[in-house]
Amino acid sequence: MTDVQSPRCRPPKQTSFAALLLGLTICWAAMPAFPQSFPNSTITDDLAKRSSNIHWPAGFSPGDAALFAHNEIFIKAPSAVVWRHLVAAQNWPAWYPNAQDVHVANNQSGTLQQDSVFEWSTFGLPITSFVYECVPNSRLAWFGKSKGLDAVFYHTWYLVPTSDGCQMITEEVVQGPGAVAFREKDPSALHRGHEIWLQNLKQLAETNAS
Repeated sequence: MTDVQSPRCRPPKQTSFAALLLGLTICWAAMPAFPQSFPNSTITDDLAKRSSNIHWPAGFSPGDAALFAHNEIFIKAPSAVVWRHLVAAQNWPAWYPNAQDVHVANNQSGTLQQDSVFEWSTFGLPITSFVYECVPNSRLAWFGKSKGLDAVFYHTWYLVPTSDGCQMITEEVVQGPGAVAFREKDPSALHRGHEIWLQNLKQLAETNAS
């Protein structure tokens, strides 16, 4: 898959979080390749279903991933409604149990925007994330790094409008030695967690469409 560098998919600007961002930049630029002998059919199936319309930064193509997950769902609600719930990160814990202690550091509203940095906990790990791509009602993606795991995450969301709602596609690539260890311990955990996220987002958007 070809890496895409669009106006919304570019190296992060240096901010007051420069040390974090520089560390992420060095990490993904120098990321080594890992074997693709996935021990679980979930990852193989997810790779077969991956979207050709996702924007992947250099070094984070699914075909080269140490760990990968693809999930998608139809939501009978407009893209704008789904987007509103998705970017309201401070509200995630209320409807997605795998997200806790969410704090958006550079936006008092708690809403994710381009270049937002947010601290949170997911899959039992404290994560610092940086929003790398943000196209309202269409694309959202962030890098994530945890002190508890030697890995870098790239999680992307892609909304496709339909005549009666939208299709939500979410994919995640994880690179680094910690991703290999995570994969070997529970190779389908990422897929299962994201499936719950999508199911709960669907329920939330369809019952709170105003």
